[in-house]
Amino acid sequence: MITQEMTRDLIGRPAYDTRGEKIGKIGQVYVDDRNGAPTWATVNTGLFGMRESFVPLRGADLKDGHVELPVAKSQVKDAPQVGEGDSHLDAPDEQALVRHYDTGAAGGTGRSGNTGPADRATQGADERPSRHHDDAAVTRSEERLRVGTEAEETGRVRLRKYVVTEEQNVTVPVSHEEVRLEREPVTDGTGRGRASIGEDEQEVTLHAERPVVDKQTEAVEKVRLGKETVTEDRKVSDTVRKERVEVDDPHGQVRRWES
Repeated sequence: MITQEMTRDLIGRPAYDTRGEKIGKIGQVYVDDRNGAPTWATVNTGLFGMRESFVPLRGADLKDGHVELPVAKSQVKDAPQVGEGDSHLDAPDEQALVRHYDTGAAGGTGRSGNTGPADRATQGADERPSRHHDDAAVTRSEERLRVGTEAEETGRVRLRKYVVTEEQNVTVPVSHEEVRLEREPVTDGTGRGRASIGEDEQEVTLHAERPVVDKQTEAVEKVRLGKETVTEDRKVSDTVRKERVEVDDPHGQVRRWES
């Protein structure tokens, strides 16, 4: 059960339906004008929480840090959009919500929250002049920027390989044989009387190394494309409109107090 003391604690808490499915976050709380009991609340739903739907608080409960609502998520999605941006929920709007949810709630309600008008009116009722229901009032509205992000394709990167030909110079040591003429005198006398004069011929085979080039293909590295997300701050700007309120009081008949 949601009590009057729990009103402020509801703001910003996640809300779940009867099946335990998350609906959104509590945005504003509306209380009964007569006794201050919380009767309605708004839930921020949709993309970036931009949609605000009314949900009943009678039969709701606060458990484990979230609000359990007595309605289904589909009911909240189809709820009539009434009283958006107002500090007070009018009787016709409330009856439309009652018919939609079939809660049987009754009585006017006013918005409450950390800084909501009804909450301040409840705390400072003894210090302010009493207000009547036939007071002349206007609702001041402002446009506010709601900024989000969406993904878009910015380009494509391909990874391919191709063949190039380049010249490599490698120094290889090679050896070869050369003929060296050696003379050795005969001194032991073994050749005396046996030598003969005539022609003779000897042959020596020479060898040399030459460079031999062979090619072998081998894998040297793997190259792949990877993606990473980089977050940066980007400023966006646009114009917003704001309504201003002025009082035409040439005779000074309006009594003013701090709000």
